[in-house]
Amino acid sequence: MDVNLEPDFLRVTERAAIESARTMGYGKRKHSDRIAVEAMRREMDSLAINGTIVIGEGERDKAPMLYVGEKVGLDKDGTKGFPEIDIAVDPLEGTNLCATGTNNAIAVLAAASRGGLLNAPDVYMQKIAVGPTARGCIDIDAPVKDNLARIAKAFEREIKDLTVVVLDRPRHDQLIAEIREAGARIKLISDGDLSAGLSTAIRGTGIHAVMGIGGAPEGVLTAAALRCLNGEMQGRLAVLEDWHRRRLEEIGIADPEHVYSTEELASGDDVIFAASGVTKGDLLEGVRFFGGGVRVASVLMSLATRTVRFIDTVYMEREGELEVMR
Repeated sequence: MDVNLEPDFLRVTERAAIESARTMGYGKRKHSDRIAVEAMRREMDSLAINGTIVIGEGERDKAPMLYVGEKVGLDKDGTKGFPEIDIAVDPLEGTNLCATGTNNAIAVLAAASRGGLLNAPDVYMQKIAVGPTARGCIDIDAPVKDNLARIAKAFEREIKDLTVVVLDRPRHDQLIAEIREAGARIKLISDGDLSAGLSTAIRGTGIHAVMGIGGAPEGVLTAAALRCLNGEMQGRLAVLEDWHRRRLEEIGIADPEHVYSTEELASGDDVIFAASGVTKGDLLEGVRFFGGGVRVASVLMSLATRTVRFIDTVYMEREGELEVMR
């Protein structure tokens, strides 16, 4: 990218977080998601980019907006010469979390120059993710106990000192049993393995690894963040149902057993990652409303500049509109 788009992308996630936070606790997950999508799309359409959604809310005709392949920005037809940007979004990771007022709902965006993010199908992915301390120590094909032993060695700890995040799903019963047999602690989460992946690479969260099967699109977003954080993720598309195999065939993926590296999932040299907290979480505070304004916490990462910024933004209300103050 030959222009600095970091503040623009930060604003996109902030606005999505603020609007979805207004729906928190009402128990309407689809409504919360729709509000986040609308806010994110509206903000992106104000940016000086020729943007293409490579990971979004679904395929065209299955999602009202932010579908895969949708054009966004002020140069949708490419006639203005604005930067060509591939964009991956999860306007509200943790729709159930937001709907129930539970921790760790976030609004997320990753961007790179054209071709810099894998266009992952909306199927499942087997994942293992760690932060920079354990980078180079993991092997998705190795036994769980061996991966944990190598991670523990990297941290100069014992396996019993590790905490592994796993999505609380029946498909993970065997994985959970193996982790516990090896001696590590487990933090089960109901949703949000993307934010958990980020937590592995940020000191103070107490999370050392993420293991298990989650969404493939979320895997690309996690990889984008981990590239900026010097972490590592390995992923393999998981064929759990017949339609998964058909979907992979449709988009030309001939080898579903291929193990994707962090760099394959997010290959761009100019990856930008932004996330804003919706509900209070391990990594970010949730949106906080107060008389006359709103406060939102975000993390903004850039691979090109090798920077990670934790940003606290206050939007002051002025004549019915929110005006940013940083």
